[in-house]
Amino acid sequence: MWLQPAVRWVATAAARIYYRLEIDGPAVPASGSVLLVANHPNGLLDPALVVTAARRRVRFLAKSTLFSDLRLGWLVRGAGAIPVYRQIDDPGQSARNMDAFEAVFEALGSGDAVGIFPEGISHSKPSLSELKTGAARMALGTYERQRRSFPIVPIGLVFRRKDRFRSEALALLGEPVPWNDVAERGPEDRDAVRELTDRIGAALRRLTVNLDSWEDAPLVEWTEAIWAAERETYDDPGEQLARTNEIATVLAALRRQREATPEGGATAPATELAAEISIHRRRMLDLGLVPRDLGGSQRVDRAHRPYRMLDPLSALLAGAGFALFWLPYELTGRVSALARPSDETRSTYRFLIGVVVYALWVGGLTGLAGWLGGPVITLGVLLGVPLIGLIGLRIREHRREQRQVWRKVSRVLSRRELVSSLRAAQCDIADRLEALYDSWRRGEIVESSSVGTGIE
Repeated sequence: MWLQPAVRWVATAAARIYYRLEIDGPAVPASGSVLLVANHPNGLLDPALVVTAARRRVRFLAKSTLFSDLRLGWLVRGAGAIPVYRQIDDPGQSARNMDAFEAVFEALGSGDAVGIFPEGISHSKPSLSELKTGAARMALGTYERQRRSFPIVPIGLVFRRKDRFRSEALALLGEPVPWNDVAERGPEDRDAVRELTDRIGAALRRLTVNLDSWEDAPLVEWTEAIWAAERETYDDPGEQLARTNEIATVLAALRRQREATPEGGATAPATELAAEISIHRRRMLDLGLVPRDLGGSQRVDRAHRPYRMLDPLSALLAGAGFALFWLPYELTGRVSALARPSDETRSTYRFLIGVVVYALWVGGLTGLAGWLGGPVITLGVLLGVPLIGLIGLRIREHRREQRQVWRKVSRVLSRRELVSSLRAAQCDIADRLEALYDSWRRGEIVESSSVGTGIE
């Protein structure tokens, strides 16, 4: 557990540097016992995002095989993780899981925050997997020993491109899961365990995107974007995610009705609307535009944001940051590819390999500075090189955003007739979406038990 005092700060730095992370939702209690439950799409970077969102030290459960992994074991052990012996890894060791439960009971009893991923394994599925009952049994078992409840806080992790450096990520915290009414029943009561597991699952589904397949994602996301643009409902991330899931649910119900009535019937207009949304998406992407660029007060032709060249100092920092870290960046990508990681561990490998490569690179530059200069220069290189890299990265991102806005303005102004037709089509789609949603609210569309769309 030698790393645990520094884990929070290291994890926060990792999450903030690797991703463009946004955190939203009610704060986790700063002290006292709390059980954090999260979805698990992204290997060992998921704990980093949970720690960053919680803003406090967290002890995690981890599969026992990680502790003996030569590449990751030192990190898992040093962070104070609690081993879980899964039957799929080694059936002969599953009896040792009682040790893990006891460790969790002790940690929660002493006022720690414990993090668990109830899905059991990291995965790249388009929806939340069926939850294991461990989180519920740990909560009920702790209550049985301590005779006091504590918050069970759900955290949804949502990624734009989880395997891409500096892509967008969201850590969305929910309200604590209610469980006082089942706390007294204990971990041996299977109905209580199942009930609490279902509540945890429902809470996590509200905080994550859930689809039948990844092929459904473009249609669902674009539909939500059209609605937000035309109705000017640029909500906080939680409300936006809730609307995305609601759209997925409505479209899934439509698909179910269509399968029940192959001749089309009432679902035919909705199928046509889905096709029109897909066509609208392709036409917009050809121009490099998104629905927000055409809708309401956010229209790109009203932005009038001039493209500004960087001032000399910013340009120097951007160029210096790129030049200083181009080689380790490329080397990190190439070495990571050699490991052939899965989709769930690609970011983990890139980050851990990057830590080593970048540390060696900065250390080499510092050593060279010490050989050529004195202590002051050495200290300046040790502190200044990482700082220049981070500042330069942010400047380049800001400049990229400015270029994108200017390109959008140029396209809109140069192709007014095409943009005008796209704007009219988008308004019409929004009106038809509203009518479709009203039908769903009136019960004319039966909600599906599964989520997803399949309407192409």
